[in-house]
Amino acid sequence: MGVYEQVQDCAEFLRGKIGDFSPKCAIILGSGLNQLAEELEEAIRIQYTDIPGFPKPTVQGHSGCLHFGKLNGTEIVCLQGRSHGYEGHDETTLAYPTRVMWALGVPLLVITNASGSLNPEATPGNLMMMTDHINMSGLNPMAGMNDERFGPRFFDMTNAWDKEHSQLLRECAAEIETPLFEGTYVGVRGPNFETPAEIKAFQVLGGGCVGMSTVPEILTASHLNGMKACGIATMTNMGAGITGEPLNHEEVMELGLIAGKRLAKLLKVFVTKL
Repeated sequence: MGVYEQVQDCAEFLRGKIGDFSPKCAIILGSGLNQLAEELEEAIRIQYTDIPGFPKPTVQGHSGCLHFGKLNGTEIVCLQGRSHGYEGHDETTLAYPTRVMWALGVPLLVITNASGSLNPEATPGNLMMMTDHINMSGLNPMAGMNDERFGPRFFDMTNAWDKEHSQLLRECAAEIETPLFEGTYVGVRGPNFETPAEIKAFQVLGGGCVGMSTVPEILTASHLNGMKACGIATMTNMGAGITGEPLNHEEVMELGLIAGKRLAKLLKVFVTKL
């Protein structure tokens, strides 16, 4: 069975669980952002381990559960937990959840993550809307044979981060008076945090934040016929060397929870306007 057929079979399996539920968007929850999924009303929760073909996260803070429910009355689906290239997953596997959301007819992918800030003004606890990205990970799920049923062999990335939905995020942030920085996401493979020299190089390249996820997902969404994407990074730490302090995953989790509360407030307003 080919990948396309596997994706369609998985989508059909999920339809059997959720009935006529029709999400307006799928939100990928980054490290420390699990609380949003717990706030959904009329929720149907399905563990990744029970979903055919779904990759199983192995990282603390990524529980691995699909949540279909209503947020402020709007039907959405939250992907609580994601897989990363540094866990050893192949690129096709990293693309699988996004492709399944597309096969379910979800029109918009909202990507969130925990990132290191490259902007001295965007201190930990703040939010940054991703307006572009630089792929330094060496990963691309679209490498290899292309199936035109997903999307074209060569695809444009000019509007990968959809301008219309990004503008809506700006308006929602202004409405609730939540600071929202903007910047280019630099995607690396990990699992180590970056060196101070790498952070300086990313700043010279124009990066606003850096992280170990997101790139496979935005590439996949951009390739899929008809799917749009936007995203927000939560600043959980400053990039290595900016403050001189060492970095650790526990700090990322702790500050991710603080930023996550701001993000949840913003997304609650955002989804009601879709």
